[in-house]
Amino acid sequence: MAENTGNSNRITRRYLDSLLIETRYMNSTNPCLETSLYGRKFPSPIMTAALSHLDHFMFEGATKAYAEGTAKAGSILWLGMAPEEEVEMCAATGASMIEIIKPYTNRDLIYKKIRHAEKAGLLAVGVDIDHPFAEDGSPDVVDGDEMTAIMTEELKEICASTSLPVIVKGVLSTYDALESVKAGAQGLVISHHNNRIEYALPPLMALPEIRSAVGKQIPIFVDGDIRTGMDAFKALALGADAVCIGRPLITAIKQNGAQGVTEYLTRANKELAKAMAYTGCTDLNKMDPSVIHPVCFGTL
Repeated sequence: MAENTGNSNRITRRYLDSLLIETRYMNSTNPCLETSLYGRKFPSPIMTAALSHLDHFMFEGATKAYAEGTAKAGSILWLGMAPEEEVEMCAATGASMIEIIKPYTNRDLIYKKIRHAEKAGLLAVGVDIDHPFAEDGSPDVVDGDEMTAIMTEELKEICASTSLPVIVKGVLSTYDALESVKAGAQGLVISHHNNRIEYALPPLMALPEIRSAVGKQIPIFVDGDIRTGMDAFKALALGADAVCIGRPLITAIKQNGAQGVTEYLTRANKELAKAMAYTGCTDLNKMDPSVIHPVCFGTL
């Protein structure tokens, strides 16, 4: 057995590449990528993923470049674990922001971060439900803070505590999706959190069933090796409302800072527009899953 056999990122990439599209040129037109989210309009459903600690593992100023490039592209900036001053710095760039909050055992930290997000004028907040456990199943510890799995009733209290939309990140089953909706979540991120567990379902494999289960009542985001506009198109056609690009933006920041981020997102939007035009999916309300054809996924 290959050493990397169960890597969920690898499996996800293979599944994405196994999805082929059919073209539909007749009666097509120039596509519109405009999307509405939480009462605001955005030029595209392609957004950033919730990256974190960029200044630590890249270089000083990387997080600011990430935010500035996203703001210039008119996209939504998702931010992962970050101190308050970093959240404020990113918000000051003018980017529309969604902050993802870890499932801290000290639940007061969750509420503290939500209060700060409200003051900072963020678009929404999210809770990372897929980060409570370490590699051995014990409570995870991140930056000295212990994590604990979120209970449905706790999530209900979190959702009720704020006027901001609360998004649940790390959903990969109809069970978690329906529990989140029951608790009042106003968005779901389908993700295995960068190979958080091996042999995880590819997000696009789980997406249609989750969309069918929750209906259209809340937006669904997809995060999981989305690299290009074509990847984004496949997710949108299968039922996502928007997608999050992560690791490619790290490379873009390293190569050309904020401008690299803007250019990457702009290029991905053009790729998405091409795929929409070539398939007759001329706006986000006309996305059609029947243009997607899976080929044999083969062995893992």
